[in-house]
Amino acid sequence: MSTDETNRRFDHELQRVEKRLDELVVICKQLQEENRSLKQRQDSLIEDRATLLQKNEQVRGRVEAMINRLKAMEQAQ
Repeated sequence: MSTDETNRRFDHELQRVEKRLDELVVICKQLQEENRSLKQRQDSLIEDRATLLQKNEQVRGRVEAMINRLKAMEQAQ
């Protein structure tokens, strides 16, 4: 194998590696953006869950208060 042929093969392999590296950089950037977006979505869902739990507790308190009032009215009769 001649030196020129070896150099061409080496250059070809180097170009192939560079192209693959560029592809991996793009994929990495996409994954970073997706990860950022998913973290934001998770934070939003956690906030929504906390709000719903708080509302649920408020409703539970109201229902219990109504039940107690109804029981008191029933016993008063």
